[in-house]
Amino acid sequence: MRRRTQRGVAMSSPVALLSVAAVVVAGAAFLFTGHDEEPTPAATPVVATSSAAPTSTAPAPVVEQQPQQKKKVVKKKVRRGGTYVEVYNNSGISGLAGSTAARAQGAGWQVVGSDNWYGTIAASTVYFPARLKDQAQLLGKDLGIKRLKPAIAPMRGDRLTVILTRDYS
Repeated sequence: MRRRTQRGVAMSSPVALLSVAAVVVAGAAFLFTGHDEEPTPAATPVVATSSAAPTSTAPAPVVEQQPQQKKKVVKKKVRRGGTYVEVYNNSGISGLAGSTAARAQGAGWQVVGSDNWYGTIAASTVYFPARLKDQAQLLGKDLGIKRLKPAIAPMRGDRLTVILTRDYS
């Protein structure tokens, strides 16, 4: 909607009038400050216009991408002495659990018991509760046992359980 002023000048809207006034004030400020150099992009005034076509286009900023760094997998340090271990003999070889318990204790593990295991176990295994998986891997390396399995009942959830079979001897 156009309004006629007393002088007869047609103005499209108050926004256009403010835009023109902002450009005039910015130009006057530039002339009176005596700048001989080009204005920086941050100092360039932004003018809102009601037209659909842009008056000028600025080049798109160039963004340099950093090469992606591989995420480091941080493994928490396993403390042997802070982990309980029970060792069971399922081999029929007399003294196997006791000697293996002594070997684990010598490596720094906190062995809390050794005994015989009754049942059928396929191969020597380190059983672990979910939160002790890293410790189970280290104990397996220390004792030369490759087979690791999640703990099952009646195994306790606060320790590693080692069950030795004939393949361990």
